[in-house]
Amino acid sequence: MSSSDIFIGETIGTAILILLGGGVCAAVTLKASKARNAGWLAIAFGWGFAVMTAVYVSAPLSGAHLNPAVTVALAVKDGDWSNVPVYFAGEFLGAMLGATLVWLAYYGQFQAHLTDKEIVGDRGAQAQAKAVEAQEKGAGPVLGIFSTGPEIRNAVQNLATEIIGTFVLIIAVLTQGLNDEGNGLGVLGGLITALVVVSIGLSLGGPTGYAINPARDLGPRVVHALLPLPNKGGSDWSYAWVPVVGPLIGGVLAAGVYNLAFA
Repeated sequence: MSSSDIFIGETIGTAILILLGGGVCAAVTLKASKARNAGWLAIAFGWGFAVMTAVYVSAPLSGAHLNPAVTVALAVKDGDWSNVPVYFAGEFLGAMLGATLVWLAYYGQFQAHLTDKEIVGDRGAQAQAKAVEAQEKGAGPVLGIFSTGPEIRNAVQNLATEIIGTFVLIIAVLTQGLNDEGNGLGVLGGLITALVVVSIGLSLGGPTGYAINPARDLGPRVVHALLPLPNKGGSDWSYAWVPVVGPLIGGVLAAGVYNLAFA
């Protein structure tokens, strides 16, 4: 496959992944959404179906990596790093496009949610300024629609959780999901991977929100920082390294175990 095919496939596929995955988070979170408070099961299955849809769309062009951890794992497995930058570029651009589309699709709901006094409060100007300043150092009220965050902030545990979750994802991709060329996900692999993502969400998603994908977390976090959302608060940059580093480590470890045990 050509570099242009890889870039286009990864951009479109990752955009769809984030549009549908971030979309279910918006549907469950925002006021005036018919799915508000639908719960964790809706989020877990929504992300699983998002993965399946994105894989089926992008696999013919790029092999449907859709995740830098998958890209790095395949490079470690095969020893071929030549297309890694192209995959990364498409994945991160696609993630940012997908997050922007979520904002457009739920524009009215974002406005209603972030201007509701029950959510952002009704404070005097001075108190409001202090609250905003404090919030900007952490996670704003809709950041969870764009990126992940821990329930208990412990860098070692949070990093370990992301490593473990990503390891499960990547080892499943490597052992069951690759296409005939071995450079991405096939049709059956897309379904298997979607179900694995649902399983990870239900079983391991509680502590950190299971990023298990650096592009899925970092791209939308950048979009959150840039969008003109009222009272949006901070993008929690002090945590942003965990869902990038953890999945990359998990991907490398999974590829190492695969080469030792399965290759």
